[in-house]
Amino acid sequence: MSVTTTSPVSNETSTRPRPYTLWQRFLLWLITWTGVLLVRLIGPTLRFSASYEDDAPPTLGTRPIVYAFWHSCILPAMYLWRNLQIRVMSSDSFDGEWMGRIMRKFGFVKVRGSQSRGAVRALLGMRRELEQGWTVAFTIDGPRGPRYVAKPGPVVLARATGIPMAVFHIAVERAWILNTWDRSMIPKPFSRALMRVSSKIPVPANADDSEKERLHAELQAALERVREFAEANVGKVGTAEFPVIRS
Repeated sequence: MSVTTTSPVSNETSTRPRPYTLWQRFLLWLITWTGVLLVRLIGPTLRFSASYEDDAPPTLGTRPIVYAFWHSCILPAMYLWRNLQIRVMSSDSFDGEWMGRIMRKFGFVKVRGSQSRGAVRALLGMRRELEQGWTVAFTIDGPRGPRYVAKPGPVVLARATGIPMAVFHIAVERAWILNTWDRSMIPKPFSRALMRVSSKIPVPANADDSEKERLHAELQAALERVREFAEANVGKVGTAEFPVIRS
């Protein structure tokens, strides 16, 4: 997992945040610490297991990789993938700001911008991080959906850097489902959770437009495949087939 890099680890890359009103700053503080407390209280109670397709990255710490996952499983992912200094794209919106602040508390590094606003700036930032040996991750249907529809950012980034893509999904046996566009889930304490990681998806540097469309479709199919697998097998966590891992 050791990678030599000349750049210092920071908790954010790119430009300064947008200004907020006093009320917005209070809300950011309240939401951030509520979210942090929620993850810290529930995360340690979850019984995680991990399952890998053939030729998947062998460990969570393998890098560099261009990861993608659905926005709905961001809370269990935040706990399981904590403290790995993974670079994540986060928008400059109010929602993107509080989510970015929570993620930084768990050892992620925010790259400002999103796939809908500030996309070029953010992709350039993510490219720099990959070239320095770090892993990056996209909540691939964020920041506003549509739900379970992959955006093309990972394909563009993998083509530019030669770093392969991979996807994962975490299914939770019991969860509160929020009434939001992504149907985000808050795991209930002591639930079982299964992460399924896909095979690596290489992207040729000379991929033309038709090839990029095919790879985008392959990315979408992989995301659907790992979600279906995780949801179908989460009830088996704790068995010999899916042993509980230390999280």
